[in-house]
Amino acid sequence: MEAFSPTPPDWIAPATHAAGFCCPSCSQNSTVATAVWINRRSPVSIENRRRKWQEFYLCECGKAWWGWSNERAPNEFADRAPVDGDRSDIDYDSFFGYF
Repeated sequence: MEAFSPTPPDWIAPATHAAGFCCPSCSQNSTVATAVWINRRSPVSIENRRRKWQEFYLCECGKAWWGWSNERAPNEFADRAPVDGDRSDIDYDSFFGYF
């Protein structure tokens, strides 16, 4: 099962919303999930024209749970500025070498 499959897996049917973005049964976080599925068919619009999705997790303990994508704890890349697309600062000849 792929996380981005358009067809939901059977194991999400009994999933419950976990308010703390961790398994409501054993309190493990999403990184120990044995399966993940993201409901990309039904995004919810939030501020600044952004979207959030339901992320479903099947925990090691067997409990299925879900949380909103914007409820996840920040990751190590959260404080980095977004790339604006202008890459004129890169010296491509030295970066890629001469082929």
